[in-house]
Amino acid sequence: MLVVLALAVVSFANAQKKGSVLVMGSIEYNSENVSNAGVENKYNTFGFAPKVGYQFHQNWTAGLEAGIASSKQDLNGNNEYKTNNFSLGGFLRYAKPLNQTFSAYADLGIGYQDRKVTNRNGFVTTTDKGDGFYIGITPAILVNVGKGFGLNFNVGGLGYNTLNYDGNNGNGDTVKNFNFSFGQQFSVGISKNF
Repeated sequence: MLVVLALAVVSFANAQKKGSVLVMGSIEYNSENVSNAGVENKYNTFGFAPKVGYQFHQNWTAGLEAGIASSKQDLNGNNEYKTNNFSLGGFLRYAKPLNQTFSAYADLGIGYQDRKVTNRNGFVTTTDKGDGFYIGITPAILVNVGKGFGLNFNVGGLGYNTLNYDGNNGNGDTVKNFNFSFGQQFSVGISKNF
């Protein structure tokens, strides 16, 4: 079972005032060690996804988002599987205050992504590189807890992405992924309004 050591979403902004700047990010780290009959397998994942935006209207924010992620599987020291991901794009957020305590918002993100997969099996190493695009909608609720601080709650989203791999000898694959994750993911964040 994968142990989640850290998943934090932190944002600093004035989410209710036109002309404010939004700075936000998420950090994720997962680690797992499995030993079975003297065979040890290790799995590690790290990710960082910052966002910077400008609130050009009381309800609308536009900005840039990026993502860097790396995962590694080490199977008994003989086989190793690495994946490095990078993404860069823009986002548009619509936020609606429900009352003094609650606000609802949704982020629409779209951009470029690339992935490098390295597989070492004994003495043989193969590398596949792919690039493509992503688009996603992520709804959330903000709870104002006082003095400009808030808690952000997200329970999944809707997304689509593509990756076109170069592959070995020009025989690349095209991967298309549609993801509907409402109720399958949960994240909590902290925000500060200045």
